[in-house]
Amino acid sequence: MAQIRIARRVLTECIAAMAFPILLLSILVAPVSVPVVAETDRSRARWCGVETMPLKPSDHSWARWVVLRLRSRSMWRTDLPVFVTAVLLSALSLLVAFFGFIGAAALVFSPVFWLFGIAAQVGPFTPESVGETLLAMPAGIVLGAVTTTVLTGTSFLRDFLLRAFSRSRDPDLLAKLEELRTSRASLTAAFEFERQRIERDLHDGAQQELVAVVMRLGMLEATATAAAADQERIVRLARQAQAHAERALERLRDTVRDIHPRELSDLGLIAAVRELAARSPLRVELTSTGDDAQLSSPTATAVYFTVSEALTNISKHAGVGSARIDLRCATTDVHVRVHDDGVGGARIETGSGLAGLRERMRSVGGNLEILSPPGGGTLVVASAPSQPPW
Repeated sequence: MAQIRIARRVLTECIAAMAFPILLLSILVAPVSVPVVAETDRSRARWCGVETMPLKPSDHSWARWVVLRLRSRSMWRTDLPVFVTAVLLSALSLLVAFFGFIGAAALVFSPVFWLFGIAAQVGPFTPESVGETLLAMPAGIVLGAVTTTVLTGTSFLRDFLLRAFSRSRDPDLLAKLEELRTSRASLTAAFEFERQRIERDLHDGAQQELVAVVMRLGMLEATATAAAADQERIVRLARQAQAHAERALERLRDTVRDIHPRELSDLGLIAAVRELAARSPLRVELTSTGDDAQLSSPTATAVYFTVSEALTNISKHAGVGSARIDLRCATTDVHVRVHDDGVGGARIETGSGLAGLRERMRSVGGNLEILSPPGGGTLVVASAPSQPPW
């Protein structure tokens, strides 16, 4: 296996040596050629057994990817040094491979050349007898081995410089990847939590009321059949059935509103938050400024449910009957602050509603923070750009 990798390294260096004229010409079309050469060098390193991360997505064409890469500032920090390294080391490989392998071949086949009356000169050495040509053969083998070693070392030097130039962006990239993995896990947990909540609301709310309606209607039918004269009992059962049906309808409306409120789609974020504050059991002081017409639907939805969850948590856990909302909309972003003077101590825990809301805010390019010292009340702060970055 090690021999195969060394053979691959020597082969790639020979290819790089032959491609040196093309690399020189590619300087004329820089910077377009820079990401192409750098990505090719990353592919070379992977073929030689080095773990490198390809930057070009498999579903992108080279033209599309190069255009996107040219807009990235990291190209000048990573791809340009790799490009310069490729040009310089290819020139070195060309010199080593040309003089090393040709000189080694001339020394090894020196006796053959001597038979045809040719004295194969390699550097300062020129054979003057058959004996010297025979002695030149092992020297040619040694020169070939040295050339192979130098080319292998040049290949390792390429890998070292490739990793060194990429290392400056690795922490940022790894941090983003780790954040993405965490965000995916949190979103999965939050979606599962939301699914269970909807299922629980339907089971404990509308479903129970509809079961009661069915039972009342059955009793109503039995009463009407058994005693047509018992008008008072029939009326009472009918009214109970109607009351249960109305409660079931109201709970279904609440469940649908929790999924996506109609006010948010029809009237916008400010009006939807105002309606939310009016329905809340808390005394809510709402301050809103700006125009929400520029907000995208995903951003407005994320902010709305952040306010809704914050008010729900205040009514359940804060131990106070009032809250304050400060909503500020601009053409470029939106900010909201929900504050109470309750017991504090709130935290964003995995799988909780606030954890899901934080991931929802992050999904639109925003963020959610909670300041909740014990006994000092709770402040929920959320912000997001008007248009998601995707």
